[in-house]
Amino acid sequence: MAEPKTESFASRLVVVGSYPGVIALGFALYMALVATGLPVILASYAAALVGAALITLHEMRLPYRSEWRPSSGEVRADALFLATVQAALPYLLSFTIVLGIAGALEAKGLTISGLWPHELPVIVQAILMLAAADFPRYWLHRAFHRFTFMWRLHAVHHSPHRLYWLNVGRFHPLEKAVQFAVDTLPFALMGVSQETLSAYVVFYALNGFFQHSNCRVRLGPLNYIVAGPELHRWHHSVAAGEADHNFGNNLIIWDLLFGTRFLPGDREVGLLGLRNRAYPLGFLAQMRTPFIKGLDK
Repeated sequence: MAEPKTESFASRLVVVGSYPGVIALGFALYMALVATGLPVILASYAAALVGAALITLHEMRLPYRSEWRPSSGEVRADALFLATVQAALPYLLSFTIVLGIAGALEAKGLTISGLWPHELPVIVQAILMLAAADFPRYWLHRAFHRFTFMWRLHAVHHSPHRLYWLNVGRFHPLEKAVQFAVDTLPFALMGVSQETLSAYVVFYALNGFFQHSNCRVRLGPLNYIVAGPELHRWHHSVAAGEADHNFGNNLIIWDLLFGTRFLPGDREVGLLGLRNRAYPLGFLAQMRTPFIKGLDK
């Protein structure tokens, strides 16, 4: 069950203000660090780490559900997923696929940089990237729920029985590579600047941490703009009729447009995870689970 709703004024302030406050602080810190001359990639990582620390504190002090607190084994597995699949793999892909394709295009005298409005302010470019990247990711996410082998890969992400911010990175590396090809590769090939890509990463990371967090929050009207935790918890429901909603990666606008937004006001989300409660949860085991037929059932 969700935590009781009787709250002090300070608690209510955190419940309502934590999400927008941490996002705003993350961007402010990113911009301040860049202004000091710190490389934009390091500045974005620093902003994400500070945000993760604040979200962890929120989870500890004002959890959505006390029974969602993870075990040490879950923390170790999810930390390994975050470090390898969510951080190292995209970095590796950036320095292999992106540079390789960009080099091949340049050698042939081809360029697609003119397709992107480089002259706009970085923050405007980052907002455009959020909306543009979420459109193909929305349809890709729906495909991962519809087609059998794609679902077997995606089942890794749906396997946890509870949500907390660290399991945002629990993806099979094959699925993560497909995601990269859809929501990062096109923008890198269009020559979107490091400043814009890093600003995008700040929101991508902080919103993702909140999406999977065990934080008690109330986003109100923001639930019609961002794919936040109140919406995303339903996406992890064990009931397929509830989980097949809220496919947005960062924004919920495409779910609104195509009728897949789901946020009932009369009840809380129930059990999370897969119907097979014995689905393996270890890192090495989940490298193999998509290739074991029927295990996701």
